[in-house]
Amino acid sequence: MSARKKKKDLPGLQQIFDSIKDLLIAAKPQLDNPDPDVRPPLIEKLRQVASLAESFTEQRPKSNKDWLQLADELDQEGVNLWNISGLVQKTPNEEVPGLVAALRLAAFRLIEAGLELKPGIETLVHMLQLASKTGATLSEVGNADVAGSVLSSAARFEELLRGADDPEGTHRADRACSTVVYFSARMEAAWKEGNHSVAAFMAQKIMDDEQRLTLLPPHDRERLASKLHEIGKAVLKAQASGNEGQDAVSWLQKAFALADQLDDAAGLGIPELKVPFPFHCFRAVILAPFVDLAPFVELQIAILRTMARAYFVSGSYDRAEAALDELIPAIDAFGENGRSEYQELRWLRLAVLKRRKAGDVALLEAFKSIIDYMTFCEANITDILQDLRTLGNQHVLITDVTRYCLQRVLQDKNIESESESECVDRLLLYLIVHCSKDEDHSRAIAALDEAFTVAFSAEFNLLTLPATACLTLIWQYGDRHFGAKRWAEAADWFLAGSHALFRAGCPSSGAKCFRKAALCYIERHEYARAAAVVRRCPGDEATTHYVEFLAAVHQGLDDEAIRAVKAMVKAADFDRKMLLLATQISHESEMKTQWRETVVEAMALIRCIIRLVLKLLVEPAANKPVLIQTLISHFHTAKILAEAACAQKAVALIIKDVSWLWRTAYNCAVQGCAEWEQNEERISELFEVARDLLSTCCEASPVDVDADLYLHLITASFSGASARVFAARLHGTIDAHRLRENAAQVRMCKAKIFAITEKNVITDTDDLLRVEYFLHVLRIFEAEMLAQLKDWEQLSQTVTDVVTSGPLGVGTYEAIVDILWAEPDCPINVLLSGLEAILRASLDQNSLSVDKFSRWLRGICTIILARNTSADRLKAIGYVEQAVTVIEDNNEGDDAYPSDERLWLLGTAYNTGFECLEASMLDEAKRWFESATVICRFVPGGKERAEKISETYMHLLARYNPG
Repeated sequence: MSARKKKKDLPGLQQIFDSIKDLLIAAKPQLDNPDPDVRPPLIEKLRQVASLAESFTEQRPKSNKDWLQLADELDQEGVNLWNISGLVQKTPNEEVPGLVAALRLAAFRLIEAGLELKPGIETLVHMLQLASKTGATLSEVGNADVAGSVLSSAARFEELLRGADDPEGTHRADRACSTVVYFSARMEAAWKEGNHSVAAFMAQKIMDDEQRLTLLPPHDRERLASKLHEIGKAVLKAQASGNEGQDAVSWLQKAFALADQLDDAAGLGIPELKVPFPFHCFRAVILAPFVDLAPFVELQIAILRTMARAYFVSGSYDRAEAALDELIPAIDAFGENGRSEYQELRWLRLAVLKRRKAGDVALLEAFKSIIDYMTFCEANITDILQDLRTLGNQHVLITDVTRYCLQRVLQDKNIESESESECVDRLLLYLIVHCSKDEDHSRAIAALDEAFTVAFSAEFNLLTLPATACLTLIWQYGDRHFGAKRWAEAADWFLAGSHALFRAGCPSSGAKCFRKAALCYIERHEYARAAAVVRRCPGDEATTHYVEFLAAVHQGLDDEAIRAVKAMVKAADFDRKMLLLATQISHESEMKTQWRETVVEAMALIRCIIRLVLKLLVEPAANKPVLIQTLISHFHTAKILAEAACAQKAVALIIKDVSWLWRTAYNCAVQGCAEWEQNEERISELFEVARDLLSTCCEASPVDVDADLYLHLITASFSGASARVFAARLHGTIDAHRLRENAAQVRMCKAKIFAITEKNVITDTDDLLRVEYFLHVLRIFEAEMLAQLKDWEQLSQTVTDVVTSGPLGVGTYEAIVDILWAEPDCPINVLLSGLEAILRASLDQNSLSVDKFSRWLRGICTIILARNTSADRLKAIGYVEQAVTVIEDNNEGDDAYPSDERLWLLGTAYNTGFECLEASMLDEAKRWFESATVICRFVPGGKERAEKISETYMHLLARYNPG
């Protein structure tokens, strides 16, 4: 090259050098500026530096050495930038990776620009590592094109390094490390770009040279193994099954091969990885004494864990099981067994065994392994129980797993904690439900008894709520068998509920269970066995003595039967119904005549007592509360006797007594309404007694009952239900249970009235109107209580029932809507159905004022237009058109359509039509604008408004439909 050419080259390089220096001078102060707005221009400056440095490298003349001084300075600047990138990388900031990539790119290109023409081995090693790390960094931030360019430069350095002479092998280790770093960077970059075949090729190049791998330091091998593991996990996550799962296995085998070589540092001499892998060697590494191998053992565990999943996904269940059978004992010995990733391995082994349809013994051991290292909490117990549900009819296995889990929870030293106590509760409940499905009844009952005994022996305190839940299930299954006449099975279930485990939480449950079991044995005619069981009942309860009486009667033991009856009468919880039932049983035991005489005498005595109490009530110094309670008590006794006589078809003997009793009870209740303050509930009881006695008369009458008697029955029923409601209102706040009882009484009253009216025995128009009024009031009462209970579904049904209720339905609807409107928690759909119903009823019956009609219609339209669906708008325009008809019929006079409601209708129709037109719903818009135009005729300034609406409509129509 001529001297002139040499001189010409240098000024171009000098210019590039000066530009680079200027950019660096401008960029360096910005490195310390935390302002995020500075970051993008800073990265752009560094990118320009890299580009200029690359140009400098390309334009350097080979023969002219004058540029060497410039190159030295560029090299120094590159080293500085590389050091700065290391400091920046430690800064916790989301934008740091992009800046680090830009710094490394600029640093690498500057160092490359300062590189001598024939670099030595050390320089090539250094440059190959810089290029590889820079390429990897750029790939991580998604700059694939630039990363590819840098890795191309790295490829040139790798080629030069491969051809460099090193006869004494001084740089063998360094060359190996830098080459592996290069291949690793190429592998990662290709993987991130989605070029999986190139990535796999690079990984194979790494693994093919075993001699080179042995020269890698342990930390480099560990880092490379981690990269291969991450790629293997990504493959496994992205793929589903079959050969694709084998791809993940290939990556993971490479990762484990590298991790397996880490034992060289400890001198264990483990042989290289085979397929699937040398588990015996792995276990030896973990169990090796006096060697701290935790770091790479953790890596090996992670790789093998992923590999086991890969075998599972690919369908290689035998290999997966073999892997897990070796891996799980190893991690058990390694410690830290509560870690979630180790538990996942145990769950994976269970899944493998289930796929292989392993036997119960293997599955039980897998479950035990999970349970042994499980933290007892609700989530983990849920996992166990949900997995047990997938086992279908493997009853023995499910029982064994549940029982083992229960034992382990009870053995835990933290069993007093709330969380673990709830685990025991859930396991007991699950076991009860499971055993109820077992076809082998004896096996199920034995499993329950064993589980209850285990919990009781562990001194576990089963609280009241879970104990009640368990007993409820036990009684439910016992009742189910009882209903199916499987008496022996029912008795076994009831006796299971008598276990000592439940005594602390439910002290009275034992006696109840023994009585139920005794009744089962009575049904089986095993009377001696029933007597033996009932004698186990603790305490002195009337119900227990009653069951003793039954067993004695069936055995013909008169003395024991009499003793049981005497004890029953003296018990604190004695109920007169028990005596009546005992009387009935005696009656069935050929004592009919004596029983009838007793009933007649008892009725006469009760009538005398009631007359005496009524006389005492009118005395000035009478203790009314006590006397009223006594009066009601005797009325109840008379009602029970009347019902018993009805059941024996012997009402005719006492029909006059019953007739006197219901009339007296009814008159007392009517009198009490005026004179008995603070006794509203007693009044309702008297009306109900009158109702029940009157019902007995009607049912027992051998001839057709007179219509007046049925009318009295309706009146008594209505009065009793109404008295309950009024009493509740006087109390103010009332509990939900009482409200439900009152609502049930109201529904029963409605049903009784409907049943009577369906017989068509009441024909008088006035009487029918009064009955209809009763139903109207009852519907309102029911709606009121359902609203307080927040039972909106039932309330909606009540609203629906009024549809065919006749002229009074409008008033009923109006009252119900007032209730709904005042209830802040009322759902919109329930309120809307009530509003729509009242509108329909008012139109059908023509009985609602225009003023109320307009208010209800406004409420409906507001609700449904807020939902803004096509169906809702269609319904709304129908209501608006109906309102226009009502306005035309009621334009003037005292009952004219309110002017403010007319204006509201006009504004709503216009605005909705405008919205429909903007949404290109022309047909809907037309109806809305037409309604608005008609309404204009009935509002002040209507003509001008109509013209304006018409003009707006035509203008918008022309805009949205120009054709």
